[in-house]
Amino acid sequence: MDSLTQIVLGAACGEAVLGKKIGNKALLFGAIGGTIPDLDVFVGAIFFKNEIDIMLFHRGFMHSIFFSIIGAFTLGWLVYNLFNTGKRINNTNLYDWVKLFFWSLFTHPVLDSFTPYGTQLFAPFSNYRVAFNNIAVADPLYTIPFLFSMVVLMFYNRKNEKRRFWLKAGIGISSVYMLFTIFNKLYIDDLFKASLKENGISHTRFSTQPAILNNILWYGIAESENDYHVGFYSLLDTSKSFSDWKTIPKIRALTSLEYKDVKDLAWFSNNYYNVEFLENEEYMYRDLRYPLVQTKEGYKAIFNLKLFKENNRLNMLPFKPEIEDFSFTMSALWMRLKGK
Repeated sequence: MDSLTQIVLGAACGEAVLGKKIGNKALLFGAIGGTIPDLDVFVGAIFFKNEIDIMLFHRGFMHSIFFSIIGAFTLGWLVYNLFNTGKRINNTNLYDWVKLFFWSLFTHPVLDSFTPYGTQLFAPFSNYRVAFNNIAVADPLYTIPFLFSMVVLMFYNRKNEKRRFWLKAGIGISSVYMLFTIFNKLYIDDLFKASLKENGISHTRFSTQPAILNNILWYGIAESENDYHVGFYSLLDTSKSFSDWKTIPKIRALTSLEYKDVKDLAWFSNNYYNVEFLENEEYMYRDLRYPLVQTKEGYKAIFNLKLFKENNRLNMLPFKPEIEDFSFTMSALWMRLKGK
């Protein structure tokens, strides 16, 4: 999920493990641990020069269970030896710090796995991208109550029981909301299947996920031999069926037989994608997993990557959403979320 959410979750892990011993410092170290996996965007830029490689490195090894274990012992040992000095000596032990960093590192990729992006939990042993698709990458209803609870507990003494109450409240409310999104996802999957049948759309597979910033408006995409069929549904709709159907023809201006980079990008997108020829040997790669957004010119894919040929392979320009009028798009999202 977004960086703020991961900081809050990491801080909660730090508080749960070491809050009674070191107070707000536990929140700080937990937040640091919760941030570390996302540093792979910078690590990737160090190891790779190709922008596609850098993007694919994100949510890879540094988001794995294996990395969580290695990182916990490494960071735990390092911080323990730096912290356990002077007046703080014997306040904590090595096990405390290993446990703090394990939970702050481990919960980060687990939380990411609930989003549609895909997380390689089992790297380096498997490149399978875990994506349960039940919550958006950023969802204020998950983050804000959690953040509020963490801020409130900071004002209590480390031994005050109210501090533990607010920790439990933050974790409890966010967990209940996550359960709501999971049950919501199961309901939406059944509804999308029924809607496909109702509209006579034959398909080989499908995927659903919530629109950004909420869990009310959902997007579904179904694949057939030559097309993708996409639709929307809000929990506030009067009818129990997906609507706003769009048919997107499959376009493969480049194939994986020509460039391995196309194969890698297709793996990244779970094979829901198009590649269109632009001009001057440039191409537009559209990741169709993510909901189309409404613009003044109609519905458009939002996750678009401009590709170009370089040194016998493909490279890409930095990601830039094709949204000319952001306020119009967000207003349209809000109107559709309210139901029809």
